[in-house]
Amino acid sequence: MPENVIAIALGKSTYARCGIVANVTPLEPGWEGHVTLEISNTTPLPAKVYAGEGIVQLLFLEGPRPEVTYRDRKGKYQGQKGITLPRV
Repeated sequence: MPENVIAIALGKSTYARCGIVANVTPLEPGWEGHVTLEISNTTPLPAKVYAGEGIVQLLFLEGPRPEVTYRDRKGKYQGQKGITLPRV
């Protein structure tokens, strides 16, 4: 992410109407790597999510560069590749 931009992922309504919830934390200024999505089925019924279909959309917000970016503070998920499990 550019150092003056933050992105927020919002779940798409088609999947939300089926009980599929997609969650991702904000993509902070200065962050880089592969985005990891959490996908939850909130119903007792089976569900399918198909490759190549949009499940979230990103909202990009531009503003002044924060004093400390994700890159500056060496965030624990900086530069992640592939599926990354929680680093608690």
